[in-house]
Amino acid sequence: MGIFEPFRAIGYITAGGVPFSVQRLGTETFVTVSVGKAFHVYNCAKLNLVLAGPQLPKKIRALASYKDYTFAAYGSDIAVFKRTDQVVTWSRHEEKVNRLYLFGEYILSADITGNIFIWTFRGAEPNSEPVGSISLGEKFTPTCIMHPDTYLNKVIIGSEEGPLQLWNISTKKKIYEFKGWNSSVRCCVSSPALDVVAVGCSDGTVHVHNIRYDQELMSFNHQIRGAVTALSFRTDGQPLLASGGSSGVISIWNLEKQRLHSVIRDAHDGSIVSLHFFANEPILMSSATDNSIKMWIFDNNEGDARLLRFRSGHSAPPRCIRFYGNGKCILSAGQDRAFRLFSVVQDQQSRELSQRHVSKRAKKLRVKEEEVKLKPVITFDCGTLLVLAGLVDAFVTEIRARDWCNVVTCHMDTPQAYVWRLQNFVIGEHILTPSSGTQTPIKACVISACGNFTFLGTEGGWIEKFNLQSGISRGSYIDTSLPMQCAHDGEVVGLACDATNGSLISAGYHGDVKVWDFKSCKLKSILDVGKSVTKISYHRANGLLATVADDMVLLLFDTVAMKMVRKFEGHTDRVTDLCFSEDGKWLISSSMDGTLRIWDISLAKQIDAMRVDVSVTSLSMSPNMDVLATTHVDQNGVYLWVNQALFSASTNVDNYASGKHVRDVRLPAVSSTEIAEEEQVHNSGDSNQSNIKPFVITNHQIPNLITLSLLPRSQWQSLTNLDLIKVRNKPIEPPKKPEKAPFFLPSVPSLSGEIMFEPPASSKETESGTKNENTSKKMADLSHFSRLLQSCGEIKNYSAFTDYLKGLSPSSLDMELRMLQIIDDESENMEERPELQSISLLLDYFIHELSCRNNFEFVQAVLKLFLKIHGETIRRHSTLQGKVKKLLEVQSFVWQKIDKMFQSARCMVTFISNSQF
Repeated sequence: MGIFEPFRAIGYITAGGVPFSVQRLGTETFVTVSVGKAFHVYNCAKLNLVLAGPQLPKKIRALASYKDYTFAAYGSDIAVFKRTDQVVTWSRHEEKVNRLYLFGEYILSADITGNIFIWTFRGAEPNSEPVGSISLGEKFTPTCIMHPDTYLNKVIIGSEEGPLQLWNISTKKKIYEFKGWNSSVRCCVSSPALDVVAVGCSDGTVHVHNIRYDQELMSFNHQIRGAVTALSFRTDGQPLLASGGSSGVISIWNLEKQRLHSVIRDAHDGSIVSLHFFANEPILMSSATDNSIKMWIFDNNEGDARLLRFRSGHSAPPRCIRFYGNGKCILSAGQDRAFRLFSVVQDQQSRELSQRHVSKRAKKLRVKEEEVKLKPVITFDCGTLLVLAGLVDAFVTEIRARDWCNVVTCHMDTPQAYVWRLQNFVIGEHILTPSSGTQTPIKACVISACGNFTFLGTEGGWIEKFNLQSGISRGSYIDTSLPMQCAHDGEVVGLACDATNGSLISAGYHGDVKVWDFKSCKLKSILDVGKSVTKISYHRANGLLATVADDMVLLLFDTVAMKMVRKFEGHTDRVTDLCFSEDGKWLISSSMDGTLRIWDISLAKQIDAMRVDVSVTSLSMSPNMDVLATTHVDQNGVYLWVNQALFSASTNVDNYASGKHVRDVRLPAVSSTEIAEEEQVHNSGDSNQSNIKPFVITNHQIPNLITLSLLPRSQWQSLTNLDLIKVRNKPIEPPKKPEKAPFFLPSVPSLSGEIMFEPPASSKETESGTKNENTSKKMADLSHFSRLLQSCGEIKNYSAFTDYLKGLSPSSLDMELRMLQIIDDESENMEERPELQSISLLLDYFIHELSCRNNFEFVQAVLKLFLKIHGETIRRHSTLQGKVKKLLEVQSFVWQKIDKMFQSARCMVTFISNSQF
């Protein structure tokens, strides 16, 4: 186990180009979409997420849904889920399944070779075997499947080659073949009118065809907008047909007038995947490859559509992310020219920041919305936490969000910087333009600790200070020793400001780090790194500056003493990003070699490293240090990793991965799935846990849980507090002999609690013989503990010994354990001492009972008392230390498992108690 473990991925709405599936349950409508290897179910009333399916081994290629069941095709298999529980897997296909179609009680699955299997869905449970199959032949590659209304047990199958075929799935016979239009069929839908279907082709034509007479009724052509990828008929009485193309444009056709009715330009930034008109409603739902779902309503007089509601994420990979506020939100800038705010807690609160009337300006200029938006953001700053007197203060820039703009962005090849007001989720009114003689792109920016000023650094080496409230320049930083009147002789790669507004730190590409006076804008000191600097990161609390050079070496400098304090080596490719933890103890860096490394600054070494399949491009750690967010190459989402060091009881970093070992880790899934702890242990590279045996589950146990002893709480709690009880019950005065003692039978005390009467004796010989007999009986009683322990250890079944311990009183059990103490440990043949053998057997007993998870609280109390009595003996004898280490591993493993369930329950209860319904 490492320090950071996969948690989940956010920002995914749709993925893979898989058509969605719409179904109606009662009065509500739900849509099921694919998000890579999992599926999500949204309520169409508000497009809020209601179900998240589990992670599948491969990406989903087709979806279908019926009531509570969801059918997902991945690879050559089809998984059937009842809500989120997988009930059966269909595995009859030998090739990849790319189509699923559900109608009535049949489900058709088609693979890429033209084989179609027919599955039945009678009753409540799906069958595990198909009822039939159809082979379409090598020259017929299916692309779409459609069931015409009123055609019993018949489907129309479109092909890549162009023809269409009508099949009876009950008799498994082909009834008729339509010649087609010499173009690949991409989609086919049934119309509200009988015998009429619409077919979309790859050449951009839409054909409305009568299949009863094999006669074309009308055709539409929008070849300029690419292939027709989706079709849908309106069913509320209006004769309209919606078609989506590969260019992202949705066209609405009037079937009565046989002409174009309206066009939804820039409906999506990618190819349209699905279109669906809701039954008897003027609402159209669309999805595309741009990671979005949109709902359009036709409610104006002209019949044009307007956007009703939508859910979207980045349509291109994000390149820069930062946590904002108290760690519940993430600001993300992507290559799709979008600047977004993601909520870590609730996905429905994620949104894109407005760039003010993009649609209106694009429509007025007759260009795409993408051309009107600002160029992609290359870096931005949203402030940082102030650490004063050991207390974490509120976000300064978050407070300033109520007064003025609090985020600054630098854009690709843009000589201006833009400000944003997160209070209203909109771009600000000021555009910050440096007053340098030559207009060069801005490469770096930073906001002061007070939140009033921002600093901009350009490609030409110019640094200028601006007031965020007014947008007015407040001075420039110029190094008079340079021939050009600027701050650096080259590009400014990074800027940083200290916590007291006393100094500004800037880094140039040529390796010169300069410290400036904040107010006077004068140069205070210069530090030469000696190599080209590509990226910097600054921690305001401890004044450490981390720099990255072309040689992939991380250097840490003390900006007060102006000297290097740490040097970290390990990356083998370009370092893409780095950041400090909030307490300043860790430095986290990522590289194009696919590794993410954690460096401990105080220990001056690498404490953990992990390698992912896709290289990390940007990273950010939350102010609470509980979550690490990363972005990756060609991935449109933001991936979250949980900090195990914060949630586990262990504080020693050596308990995690080795500093030199690089562990391979998978990216977080969209829906987090639990892996069995036994499987985690065997697959882990940690040698400390690889020897732990799986739990032995008995008949009365529930898997993954523990069993309690059901003893009174006072009995096992008294074992842990026995010393306090003895001190409390210690007599104040010595016992006094009563003047007239009552008649009683003399008895001999025993550890078992049984009353043993002493026979009368008339002579001293009888008394001495009785004493010897009592001594032998006493020894027999004392050895019963050891004999029972040894006999149970031989058969590996300690139930009888546990029952014996549970029957003893706390003081008797304490006496039994103390009788095993070794007083004269300096004698020879210590290995043969019966006391030492009994201690070794007791260690085996504790290991077995903890592994079985039986009588958990009682065994914990006995174990504490045992270690308290015999801890020094175990420390002195090497033969016992191996078993104690194994006992520690088992104890830690079992408790971490239980503690994880406690944490989940506590988090769920806290979340529900704080929720507002």
